[in-house]
Amino acid sequence: MPTQPGRRPGTDGRRGDVLTTRVGLQMAPNLSFEAWQRAGGQLAGVIDSSSWWLGDWLVYGKDHYADRYQLGIRTAGLKYQTLRNYAWVSRRFDMSRRRSGLTFQHHAEVASLPLDKQETWLDEAEKKRWTTKQLRNAIRALDEPGSAEPTRLDPPRQLALPGSRIARWHKAAEHSGIDFDRWVLVTLDSAAGQVLERDDEIAALSA
Repeated sequence: MPTQPGRRPGTDGRRGDVLTTRVGLQMAPNLSFEAWQRAGGQLAGVIDSSSWWLGDWLVYGKDHYADRYQLGIRTAGLKYQTLRNYAWVSRRFDMSRRRSGLTFQHHAEVASLPLDKQETWLDEAEKKRWTTKQLRNAIRALDEPGSAEPTRLDPPRQLALPGSRIARWHKAAEHSGIDFDRWVLVTLDSAAGQVLERDDEIAALSA
């Protein structure tokens, strides 16, 4: 179809003021504040949805192509550990339990909790319109010593580590777009699941 005069190829048909490309975002020089604000909301929605999409994509691949799905990940040029983090949260929340009014990160903040606690905290976050940081702080407040209602599955533990390693982990968490504490938990859970799956496979072959 011929391009309409005065409109750049690939721009939004309604506005023609924002163009998304693989390497950046092009915006009209006279873009109104309202249009700029609207575009930000749309971009944030795409980013948040993409975490669910990628998580569900990996879950499906693992369930249907157990012997080939890692090849598919490499071919797509995606980072496996990041996808495992997304997939871990996706498995913890089936589609019917996901709150469209909350972000993927809200769900990630409570993913390690028992199911009833997940629902309680997500209800609170929706009702009080908490940011992910506010939700995290509220959960941590009940994790403090002397709390009448512990919310975590296990009590907190301390582990001495070299500072250089912690800095590297912080960088990885930032790259994955996940809070550092949550990234550590998700990564350890993912590693444990990988080891246990391998042990199950070995046991099945030995049976």
